Amino acid sequence: MFYVKKWANKYFDALYDEVQNLYEGEMIKTLYIGGGTPSMLNESELEQLDRVIKLFTLSPDCEFTFEANLSDLNDIYLTRLKNMGVNRLSIGIESFDEAKLKLMGREASFDEANKIIKMARSKGFDNINIDFMYALPKEDLQTTKDDIKKIIKLKPDHISAYGLILEPNTRMYIHYKKTVEEDEEYEMYKSIKRMLSRAGYEHYEVSNYAKPNKYAKHNLVYWLNGEYYGFGLGASGYLHEVRYENTKNINKYLDGKYINKRELVSIEDEKKNKLMLGLRLLKGINLNEWFLKYHENLEVNENIKKLIKEKLLLVEDNYLFVNPKKLYIMNEILVRII
Repeated sequence: MFYVKKWANKYFDALYDEVQNLYEGEMIKTLYIGGGTPSMLNESELEQLDRVIKLFTLSPDCEFTFEANLSDLNDIYLTRLKNMGVNRLSIGIESFDEAKLKLMGREASFDEANKIIKMARSKGFDNINIDFMYALPKEDLQTTKDDIKKIIKLKPDHISAYGLILEPNTRMYIHYKKTVEEDEEYEMYKSIKRMLSRAGYEHYEVSNYAKPNKYAKHNLVYWLNGEYYGFGLGASGYLHEVRYENTKNINKYLDGKYINKRELVSIEDEKKNKLMLGLRLLKGINLNEWFLKYHENLEVNENIKKLIKEKLLLVEDNYLFVNPKKLYIMNEILVRII
């Protein structure tokens, strides 16, 4: 979600034109407004966004998610979102710990979060996600536990819990170079999983937990390697066996030169993507469906056979999945497969 105030009007005009030109009219089952902070939009800008949204044919049960900062939400804003058709909020709280918030340059308080979530519930929002970040530099296990206790008290329907990855050339990387030790991060991961499980959340993807029937439908499209549109500056999509990336150059985008890169996905690349994404789900990959589509038995793949023998991968009820006790080394397992 691109946002610079002086270009907002021109940007929404360009976004409208992009959708009008490239959307093929299919029924849309999930819609996600994010990839930035769309809650920064004011009333008139939300109206422009709503004009774009009305170009889509949304299914009656469409999951319509809107990303938001806690500080941007209030009674009037929540009412406006509800009137637009938003039925799922994703709130980037990240933490309630002052030291962690300072490191991230964010603000949040439990009392404010509690007030806003209760307000959202009163407006009819029955599907709320909270983003949580852990394993920041100098964070300890007790801080992680305290954060999770407070998040559970808020009773969100879905929780995304991500261990921090320091990217080179970022401010935090320059100052700290590394997060916590691997053993510490693993203890944090186990505590998060245990506490959320006890609170009734199902761990269905490596970093995601949900109450029953509240899995993120939009994200499941990615993890199941399904097709999806991506509209807007810097967006990406996957349609008709082609992955594409939109330009990140605002002038090109405003000039109607939306797509910067297209790549035809080969069968081999498709299978790699399906393995890498599908194994992020705790349920894993349906072996029967794989055989019907690709005419091959995954269990005879030499790399996979070795991982099954080592009990890093398991097979049960025709599903291949990562041993739940080994999820914390998911990346190592995927590298060995690919």
